[in-house]
Order: sequence, then structure tokens, then C-alpha cells
Amino acid sequence: MTHALFSYGTLREGAVQRAIFGHEIAGAPDAVVAHRLRTHVITDAKAIAISGRAEHTMLEPTDDSRDQVEGMLFHLTDAELAQADAYEDKAYKRKLVRLRSGIDAWVYVKA
Repeated sequence: MTHALFSYGTLREGAVQRAIFGHEIAGAPDAVVAHRLRTHVITDAKAIAISGRAEHTMLEPTDDSRDQVEGMLFHLTDAELAQADAYEDKAYKRKLVRLRSGIDAWVYVKA
């Protein structure tokens, strides 16, 4: 089974993908509507080591459909989705959202 996962942050980076999944994953551009990004400092040492930084971003909902966060839509296997979950800091949880394209995808939001 595959899962649609939208990334607006470090999961789009080849080096991060290689560290988490063992290979790079092809994706397609898409966006989350009525959201913007804010800076968030993570504390998970493993995630910091993989990404190379503690300062990450987090989605913040707005009431304005003109606010859109661009990113990449990936299709992950069950194992890859579990690996992505393990990578994310405890400040994030996975939530299903509808993307600009109309596709429903998982995205990491504030826990």
C-alpha cells in the first residue's frame, strides 16, 4: 500500500531522504491551502543530526485561502511512512489534509 505524504520541510532534501529511507524519493510539487509556515526549534537529537539544524518549520492554519505553503507530494510505502514518523520530532503529529491539487495527503503539523 502507498500513502500520500506532503512535505514542506526537511523531508524534501535528498540528504535527509537518504539518511531516513536509504534512497531519494521522487515527488511532485503541490501546496497546502490556508496555511503559512512558522519557525520551530526541535529537540530530537537524531532529527537534528540528520537535518543538520534544530530550526525547522511548522504549518500554522489561517483563514485565508490565499495563504499557501508550497512543498512536495510523495507516495510512500508502509515502511517508508513509518520511517518518516520515526524521524519527526515529538512536536509534530501526522494529519490528513486536502492539498491544492485535491489530493488528500498526510502532513506533519503541531502535536
